[in-house]
Amino acid sequence: MILINLLPHREASRKRRREVFYATLGLSAVVGVVLAGLIFLWLQSEISNQQAKNSMLKTSITQLEGQIKEISTLQSEIAALRARQQAVEDLQGDRNLPVHLMNELVRQLPDGVYLTSMKQENQTVTLQGMAQSNERVSELLRNLGNNSPWLVKPQLIEITSGTVALSARDQRRVAVFKMSIGLKRPTDVDKAVAPGAIPQALAAKVKG
Repeated sequence: MILINLLPHREASRKRRREVFYATLGLSAVVGVVLAGLIFLWLQSEISNQQAKNSMLKTSITQLEGQIKEISTLQSEIAALRARQQAVEDLQGDRNLPVHLMNELVRQLPDGVYLTSMKQENQTVTLQGMAQSNERVSELLRNLGNNSPWLVKPQLIEITSGTVALSARDQRRVAVFKMSIGLKRPTDVDKAVAPGAIPQALAAKVKG
């Protein structure tokens, strides 16, 4: 017996293909939406984590900036205290400077030289006087520059020729000079002396 299919099989086949295509398309769309949603949620999570880290970093930076300001303030206060301490030490030491100055001038003043005036401004002393000759003035400069721990950097400002009347008939030619010299503070003298004390102590131990 022969069976004949009178239905439009081609149209049915096309209809099945369209249904499969639409189903696949819908499934792909659903999968795409799900993937997009998952990716969006992951990105949102990463953004939230990064924002939390940024917030934590900002908080830490703010705390560090506050600590740095406190340290800067403390350093300024320490520097101010050290400056005050140094000023007090300088004032205490400066009380004895005139004594040291007079002692050194008496020790270093050569024969044939005498002073007529002396003026101090801060750590600089200006001396004026007379000498029997220019050589005496040079000797005074050498003594002040090399033989005194309290006096430094003597400089001759000017030297001129003059006369001194010892009596009505006796007049002597003299060298009239003006010079400046630096005066050390006791703290400066201690700093200059301190490095030499260590080798001397070591030498004493070696000899012992």
